[in-house]
This record gives sequence, C-alpha cells and structure tokens, in this order.
Amino acid sequence: RAAGSGRWLPWLGFALLPLAVPPAAAPGGCPSACYCVATPELVQCRYERLEEPPKELPLTVHNLSIAGSNLSVLPRAAFAARPLPDLRLLRLRHDNIHTIEDMALQGLPALRTLDLSHNPLLSVAAGAFAGVPLLRTLQLNQALLAAPLEDQLALALRNLSLRRLELAGNALRALPASLLPAGLEELDLHNNSLQRLVATELRSLDAPGLRGLRLTLGANPLSCDCALRPFLAWLRSGAVARVPDARSLRCASPPALRGAVLLRLRPEGLVCVDAEGGEPGRLETASYVFFGIVLALIGIVFLMVLYLNRRGIKRWLHNLREACRDQMEGYHYRYEQDADPRCASAVGTP
Repeated sequence: RAAGSGRWLPWLGFALLPLAVPPAAAPGGCPSACYCVATPELVQCRYERLEEPPKELPLTVHNLSIAGSNLSVLPRAAFAARPLPDLRLLRLRHDNIHTIEDMALQGLPALRTLDLSHNPLLSVAAGAFAGVPLLRTLQLNQALLAAPLEDQLALALRNLSLRRLELAGNALRALPASLLPAGLEELDLHNNSLQRLVATELRSLDAPGLRGLRLTLGANPLSCDCALRPFLAWLRSGAVARVPDARSLRCASPPALRGAVLLRLRPEGLVCVDAEGGEPGRLETASYVFFGIVLALIGIVFLMVLYLNRRGIKRWLHNLREACRDQMEGYHYRYEQDADPRCASAVGTP
C-alpha cells in the first residue's frame, strides 16, 4: 500500500504546481501592482497604495477589486485607458475616494455592480455614473459620513435603473426618499440611526414604482413610542414580507421596552414619551407635584406668621374695629342732624 501511494506522489506534485505559481504570473498578464485569481478575468489590487487605477488591466477582466489604496479622485474615464467591455463588477473599498467627477466610469459599458463602500465621499458630480447604463447594484456602505450628499447623489442616480442600493452604516436619521429610483428592488439601511419611519416615508414606499421594494432595517435604534405606531401598523398590514429582517427588529428606547421585539408589541401599546425619554405625563405630573409642595410650604409659613403674631393681629383687629365704629357713629350722627326738622326750619328762618 505504501509503494502504491508512492507512485502517486509525482503526479500529486504536478497537480499542485499551478497553485505554487505566483498569482501575477497568470496567463494574459496582470498589472504589476495587483494579482490575478485563477485567471486574468478576476483581478484584485489590495493594499498596494495605488494613487490611480492601474493602466495595464487585461481586456477580458470581469471582476476588478482595488482596496486599501489612495485613489482620492476618480477623474473622467478613470478606468478607460483602454475600454474594458467585459468588466461587470468593480469594488473600490477603503480607497480614500472623496471626489467622483463626471463620466468617471466611461469605458465600462457592461458594469453591473459598483462598490464604493468605506470611502469618505465629499463630492459626486451629476454625471458621475453616466456611461454605465447597465449598473444595477450600487454599494455605498459607510460612504456618506463625511458630508451630506443626498442631493448630489439624487442627481447622479436619476438616469440609472438600479435594482439594489446599499446605504448601511451611514448614520441616516430618515429614509432617503430622493435616492429611491422607480424599480428599486432592494434597499439596505441596516446599522443607521433610524428611530422610526413616519407616515410620509411609508407613503413613499407605497408609491407605484416602489411597491416591490424590500427594505433591510436591522441594527437601527428604534424608538418604540407613539410616533412608531404608523410603522408598526404598516408592518402588521402585510408589509412584513417587504422587510426581511422585520422579525428581528428590537426597540432601543424607551428604557421600559429596550430589547423588546417590535412585532410582539401592539400599536396601541406604544405610548408617547417626553423629550427626556420618561413615561407619558411624568414631566407634567412632577411639575404639578412640585407646584403643590411650594404652595403648601407658603401656606404653612403664612399660618406660622399668623400664629406668632396672634396678639398683635388681635390688637390690630380691635383698633380697626374701634376706628370703623367711630367712623360709623360719626356718619350716623350727621345723618340724624340732617334728618331733624327743627334743624331744617331753624336754618330756613331769616
């Protein structure tokens, strides 16, 4: 048995020989700063600190990945030193890209997936994605943190027919309705800062061109108060199928519901909370209690003052009563004098 296995060792060495060849030596030639995986159709450039896209890419490349470089700006026809008619997937992650100029993807007519995740985008030209009419998937995860780009992206995406848009990890606080082209099928919004979807946002999701949209919302800090009722009612009305991770959505606030599964709650059970995140009416109740305590203290102090000065108050009331009585007696005397007929006749006699 040992001799039999020994006969296979040379053949096993020949079989493993291609795996020992450096990736850059693959047939067809790879860029010097990159390497090919199995064939030149799969080119990956990682952590080579490229300042610009490689120029000597194989014409037959299908998938191109450039990661960990310093591309900074994608100028016009950045990848079209010579057209790449078969390139379908372009990944540009962690490449410090902050500006995408007009027609940056010119010369990539077959591109269907573009990944710009983990780049500090600051400027996206209105024609940044012109020249890629077949683009169907755009990944912008953690790419919108450096600047508010919703308006710029809305212009850049207006002529595309996207089917999938990924916006995870961008600290979004509201549904980016302007970035949802008609026909979009998948929208990834997980790991953002969404606390709720309001009624106007839900109506935009029910627009004719977005009724088939599937929405991913996991890892968002949902605030399970009365403002979330429209969203919960929307889910319960049959939209659970449109939110694949709906059954895993959990509340982040208020404290009493933290960690609760959203779909196990009832809309009428979501109560309103104040700005401090307390229970409904707690702030008003505390204010009334405090006001009552203050009034009680004032009343107690007033009663103590009356008690300590009771003799002086009694003397003051007696003097006041005597003064009032003297005054009334004076009025009464003058009234009697005026009413006496003898006095009246005496006054009238010459």
